[in-house]
Amino acid sequence: MDKSEVMKELEAYGDERTKNTLIKHGAKEPFFGVKVADLKKILKKTKKNHELSLELYATGNSDAMYLAGLMADETQITETQLEAWVDQAYWYYLSEYTVPWVASETPYGFELGLKWIESDLERVADAGWATLSGYASIHADIDLDIDMYRKLLKRVGETIHISQNRVRFAMNSFVIAVGSYIESLTDEALEVGAKIGKVDVTLGSTACKVPLATEYVNKVITRGSVGKKRKTPRG
Repeated sequence: MDKSEVMKELEAYGDERTKNTLIKHGAKEPFFGVKVADLKKILKKTKKNHELSLELYATGNSDAMYLAGLMADETQITETQLEAWVDQAYWYYLSEYTVPWVASETPYGFELGLKWIESDLERVADAGWATLSGYASIHADIDLDIDMYRKLLKRVGETIHISQNRVRFAMNSFVIAVGSYIESLTDEALEVGAKIGKVDVTLGSTACKVPLATEYVNKVITRGSVGKKRKTPRG
């Protein structure tokens, strides 16, 4: 499939109800409102496709950009291309999912995450924390910089409540990720989660809620799933 064929399929799958829901969450025109399940139907046809993913992301159409993240080839996408992607990630579906999913699977994902969290741009810092979370979820602990993750946990505990809106959400998710995927830091993540408590994030006119980090991690502990890595952060 080429870009024009994919765009036609996206338009055909467009759903007004889904579109209205996504608008409430922050999506902007132009886009069609395609359900993730339908995006995955297209993905079955395209498979991973580096060049096509770049073309789709460049359209500025949120559906196409999200699909680009699903089909991106982490072995081919460059650091420069990911920097361009994060600059265009105008709402959280892109900054917390699409870009971090791909970045965390690349050899430079950890370094990009560390760089991005220092940005004054909310969407970039947001992507940085999400990238570091995704990186922890798929890499063996022996390949992680545990000391740096420990320092980042401490930083979250000290700064989350004075950080930007979506950055607060991503930081809270980072505590959950560290507690869930890095067994040696689970207790420290719980301590930080208890310290930060309820995190207030403005989520617009949606029914979404910010999970309590301690509750989430304790559920993972109860399931006996602490330290169990994912094959991919993409969903």
